[in-house]
Amino acid sequence: MVSDKGMKGLNLGAVARRVGLVPSALYRHFQNKDGMIDALLELIESRLVANVVAVRQETDDPLLALELLLRRHVRLIRENAGIPRIVFSEEVYGAKSQRKYRVHDLLRRYLGRVAEFFRESQQAGTVRTDLSPDELSVMFLGLVQPAAILWHVSDGGFDVTRQAEKAWGVFSEAIKNGEDKGPEAGRASPATREN
Repeated sequence: MVSDKGMKGLNLGAVARRVGLVPSALYRHFQNKDGMIDALLELIESRLVANVVAVRQETDDPLLALELLLRRHVRLIRENAGIPRIVFSEEVYGAKSQRKYRVHDLLRRYLGRVAEFFRESQQAGTVRTDLSPDELSVMFLGLVQPAAILWHVSDGGFDVTRQAEKAWGVFSEAIKNGEDKGPEAGRASPATREN
């Protein structure tokens, strides 16, 4: 509904009709549209957290967990096209600034969980330690967000899954710990330059 008509199409009557209920049945759960928006934000956060929990159960390798988490993040967006319309809507960023702060806190908590995977990868020696886990977590989110926007505005024509996978390949190579990584990578050593 939100993915088709935006937030203006979100009202208790329309939602009730869509799920085959009478509006009074929804009023038992939500006082109004604001209540539904708040519940949607809770649902988005619970799905993000569920994805983190799921990848923790799938593997002990934190770098592999990040790759799996990226895939789950893409799937969440593809299967719930209304999420970007909710998160970036006027109802969230407009006059009710409390919701804007709530989304900020939601994203901050999610990024904190992602940063923990990077810390664990650094402790395991698989990710460069000269990179900040907090900054890496923002870059990680950036692997999918632009592609998700392109997917959304192209009505699904842009392949967000393929783009996220390619971006992960480049990103994971850039952050891997190893002798050929870091600011000096690709430069000749002083001994080599002299010869």
